[in-house]
Amino acid sequence: MAKIKNPKLFSTFFKVDPSLLKRLGIFDPILNVDSRLFIDPLILRTSAHKEIRTDAVRQYENHYGKIIRLLQASKTPEDVAWRSARALIRSPEIKGTCLGYGAASIHGSAVGKHLTNIILKTSKEVVDLGIDDPDLFTALVLFEEGIGADLLSDMTTNVILPNLLEFNKRVLGRIKTKVQLFEIGGLHYSLPRNPFTKRLTPVILVPLDILRKLPVASDRSEIDDVVSKNRQLRNRVNQYIGEIWQAKTLRAKTKIKSAALASRSAFLSLLEVIKEAKGKPYDLERDPDGLYAWLRIGVEAAAKFPLDIPKTEKRDLESITEVTRRILDQFRTLVEDKGLWKELWDGIRPRKEKSAQRIFFAVADSYCKQNDLDISPEADSGSGPVDFKFSGGYKARVLVEVKLSTNSKLLQGFERQLETYKKAESTASAIYLVINLGNMTKKGKGLFALRDRMKSQGKKVSEIVVIDGTRQLSASKRKARS
Repeated sequence: MAKIKNPKLFSTFFKVDPSLLKRLGIFDPILNVDSRLFIDPLILRTSAHKEIRTDAVRQYENHYGKIIRLLQASKTPEDVAWRSARALIRSPEIKGTCLGYGAASIHGSAVGKHLTNIILKTSKEVVDLGIDDPDLFTALVLFEEGIGADLLSDMTTNVILPNLLEFNKRVLGRIKTKVQLFEIGGLHYSLPRNPFTKRLTPVILVPLDILRKLPVASDRSEIDDVVSKNRQLRNRVNQYIGEIWQAKTLRAKTKIKSAALASRSAFLSLLEVIKEAKGKPYDLERDPDGLYAWLRIGVEAAAKFPLDIPKTEKRDLESITEVTRRILDQFRTLVEDKGLWKELWDGIRPRKEKSAQRIFFAVADSYCKQNDLDISPEADSGSGPVDFKFSGGYKARVLVEVKLSTNSKLLQGFERQLETYKKAESTASAIYLVINLGNMTKKGKGLFALRDRMKSQGKKVSEIVVIDGTRQLSASKRKARS
């Protein structure tokens, strides 16, 4: 799995005031790590920016309207109209928006031949029902395997790219950052260059108000909410495609597809509920799912509460383990005494485990940079450990696996996952960091009992560190309770 190294915000690298970006309605991307946000075509119409609200919507409707007309004209697969529609659906790789599932990179993915054929075939079935609404393509996410939020976003981005570039032309004049000339689609645009890519790649800034965690067509909670509030629509949807609410597997998706394509009325009902849900842009300020703010949170916490780590000339496991423990102790202080626990919660709901993992990584990375250490933490692009290593070393590594107490597989993670990582990484040392967000009493006893049992069997076990991240009224009251 790819590793995240040295993450850097656009505003930090290009020395732009992040509050200016916010006032202008611009997403401040992490330049070398994809943020799991997507451009949702259904909320383009509500954007505050004319380039999007007017021009991009017109471009989107014209593009997909043309595909629909070609499919209407097509009589057999591979005739001229079919091939022309396929050429319009196939999209090149998206580079520069820093959105999607790339995780430890910022490159998008092309809409390849296989998925293009799936989209084309299903769209033809929909069009043959008499549907000519350009938004029909958003419904494919519900019942086609392999067509997800990232693909829908990339397809949309490809179509509205000229409008995004016009948006960049306007806002970059306000930001006044360093740019260079790029040729995109036969036209030339002055854009910032992403310094973290091997290939020459621009940074394409995106409006905040067109970004979502998932497009509405993928977000069952919002669809459920619309249907529950609209009795007439609920009855119509249940009549035609009630299976939509139970879809969990490919087989279930197939049932939805069959039901949705059974008649014009059935598909129109599905499209109506998706459109009525629409949804809102993802709240990046609150960041309820911890998709993005982890880097800012970690860097700011480390800057506010610096840590002095003595340098060492040694490059052995003992030295790196000692540095890692010092960072862990400071992370405990930040969480338990300096208010960082608040960032592990969205109100009364715990944020996702990946958010906590990445906050810890950002803190650790900042402390290593603060002290100019010859140690570089890396984090798995998925859920997983932070891997501390000397910049030139291989065997001298310490893994820190971050888990929340809310994780149902807390014990299995200690017994299997961490030991697997240690073996795979040729690592001699590992620490299992558990952040207590509740439900820890029983799990904690089980975890330490498991450790003791493994020790008694002569196994080399990982060190366990527990940090209290439960919601607190104040540090003083917290200490009083403990």
